[in-house]
Amino acid sequence: MTWHVSEDDLRAYARAELAAPLLWSADSHLAACAVCRAALAEISGPVDIGWERLDAALDAPRPGVFEGLLLRLGVADHTARLLAATPVLRRSWLASVVLLLVTTVAVVHTAGAPTLFLALAPLLPLAGVALSYGPALDPTYEMAVVSPVHGFRLLMIRTVAVLTAGLALNGLATLALPSYGLRALTWLLPALALTATGLALTPRFGPVLAPSLVGGAWLAVIAAADQAANGGQLAPFTAAGQGAAAAVAALAVGLLYFVRDRFDVFHGSAA
Repeated sequence: MTWHVSEDDLRAYARAELAAPLLWSADSHLAACAVCRAALAEISGPVDIGWERLDAALDAPRPGVFEGLLLRLGVADHTARLLAATPVLRRSWLASVVLLLVTTVAVVHTAGAPTLFLALAPLLPLAGVALSYGPALDPTYEMAVVSPVHGFRLLMIRTVAVLTAGLALNGLATLALPSYGLRALTWLLPALALTATGLALTPRFGPVLAPSLVGGAWLAVIAAADQAANGGQLAPFTAAGQGAAAAVAALAVGLLYFVRDRFDVFHGSAA
């Protein structure tokens, strides 16, 4: 090697300002000369690294309040992003649920019976879980598909988060019905039973039809129980009804565990 690219030409090359034919000569020379490549790295490296860091900082999405809180609690960044993107954990859905519960509690106080609240409360967690998973309902589904999370694990992560939010709101609404005592909490076991059953049937019927069938079946049970009650307490909210709800929840959880691998097939095929 009898010559090397001058320092001024290397700086111009790094700034993409070197014109032909010097550009062509520099390209050919740099391909064969390790000395000039090292000199070019010294000249351009820190500048390029600085710009790369700036570009990465500008392009990186800023975590919201909820996502930032999850990160502070030690949740993995991809898990926190998936939770923060869950539609039913956003303010619009939560505000709608709060409004619905407030209206329902007001109707209960007017009617003097908690039947409407007890019938509605179990459906809210079921609807929340249904809206948090599946390509038809989740606008962030494509991001969830490519995330490094097992399909069943993703479902469980979102289910736990949605159930926590839904049950907490239902619990706060229950506090507004102190005169009914423990009877106001008889929605809890049916809520768990409906949610678990809807999840267990999702691989077979899909994320829309499965919860729709379960919700419809619950409304049919409530209608039949109302006809049979003759003004008394509805069967699903008696001790026997609560035992049946617990048994259904346990069976549904067992079935959900049994079909857990099908969520990966469902997850991938829907993508």
